[in-house]
Amino acid sequence: MNITTDIFYVGVNDHTTDLFEGQFPIPNGMSYNSYVILDEKVAVLDTVDRNFTEEWLGNVREALAGRKPDYLVVHHMEPDHAANIANFVRAYPEVTIAASAKAFTMMEQFFPDTEFPNRLVLANGSVLELGKHSLTFLAAPMVHWPEVMVSFDSCDHILFSADAFGKFGALDVDEPWDDEARRYYIGIVGKHGVPTQTLLKKAASLDIHRICPLHGPALTEDLSHYLNLYQTWSSYEPEESGIVIAYTSVYGNTAQAVRLLADSLIAKGCQKVAVYDLCRCDMSAAVADAFRYDRLVLATTTYYNNVFPFMSDFLQRLTERNLQKRKVALIENGSWGPLAAKQMKEKLSGCKNLQFAEQEVRIRSALNAESREAVERLAEELA
Repeated sequence: MNITTDIFYVGVNDHTTDLFEGQFPIPNGMSYNSYVILDEKVAVLDTVDRNFTEEWLGNVREALAGRKPDYLVVHHMEPDHAANIANFVRAYPEVTIAASAKAFTMMEQFFPDTEFPNRLVLANGSVLELGKHSLTFLAAPMVHWPEVMVSFDSCDHILFSADAFGKFGALDVDEPWDDEARRYYIGIVGKHGVPTQTLLKKAASLDIHRICPLHGPALTEDLSHYLNLYQTWSSYEPEESGIVIAYTSVYGNTAQAVRLLADSLIAKGCQKVAVYDLCRCDMSAAVADAFRYDRLVLATTTYYNNVFPFMSDFLQRLTERNLQKRKVALIENGSWGPLAAKQMKEKLSGCKNLQFAEQEVRIRSALNAESREAVERLAEELA
């Protein structure tokens, strides 16, 4: 597939993996992107997951059309992109690998039985001349591994962005970009907002016409839309006005309170209310929406003097991704010793700029007139 006259897509689509990185559901598959630049010198950019070795090597051979590659550029050493480095070197033993110093250290760790004698160590600002195409490399540490680099082709004005601007979903599936890119960014990169901001500042000085990530489609139109979303996500600002209600319920009583709250919020004009049963939902979608909207309700039961396990998992995912700048409301249920609200606050204590709702809801086993009234007061406060 042509990206431009001289640049070809040689990646693959994965419809066999059910969980990306062992935790993120990918019902529409995943793409592992790789590119070939044909110029006076030939560069192959990144490899793919090990389950697609032969398909990828075949794609590369077809794009090369009898030529031999001069360079294998490694932007990122995560195995879904770098698993075939040793296989590529065996197929093209004269190739020079271009990567950061930290990437070469990781390469030796991943491939302890392979020699990599032809090396070009890249640093921030390094330029690889291929002919009319030249790649300028920018260090992007912790977006989202420490060895990551991105590169800019000044000929076709393309940013090869590594995992930045990627999304879940294979390229042969037509779906909106925002939702799966948000779930991908928050899940994969979300903790590293400050490094992402640093990369955005570097990118702002470039005349970018196209972004080619290592997952998802090449981005060509209205690049400001994607750049603005990354600015919002990486600064932890709410993307839009809305309320996420995330809950766990053992015998249905907490779920009943959540339904009562959601119905009341909608009746009061809240157009975007997303409800997630944490025991059954795609947790990564719930996390992504918690970062998407400006208000969050947490409802759970006390369990072993703590919060219910699925809520504990959810809170850990929020805190390790630096949740901040949100209004948070708490609903707890306990038959004899309700402690969930106290424990949830403690788990969120490291988060910056959270505003807790004045109205907390405490349920003793099941809703009664008092707790129903508390739910209604909470709806009024949130709306």
